[in-house]
Amino acid sequence: MANENNGIFSDLFSAIGAPIQNVADLVGDGVNAAVSIAQSGVDLCGTIVTSAVNTTSQVIQSVATGISSTITPKK
Repeated sequence: MANENNGIFSDLFSAIGAPIQNVADLVGDGVNAAVSIAQSGVDLCGTIVTSAVNTTSQVIQSVATGISSTITPKK
């Protein structure tokens, strides 16, 4: 009789444990996906900022070159 009760509880834990594990796996996958998306966003923002800084530097250099060539007397 004791073996029958143990079997019932074992089956019950197996029946409940599998769906709970599946939910935990899905939550873990969701967290990993969210972290991946956040990292992609951070990388994209870094790229945008770097590009903006480079573009700004090029514009300033172009303006400085234009002013310099305008001020320099022609021979």
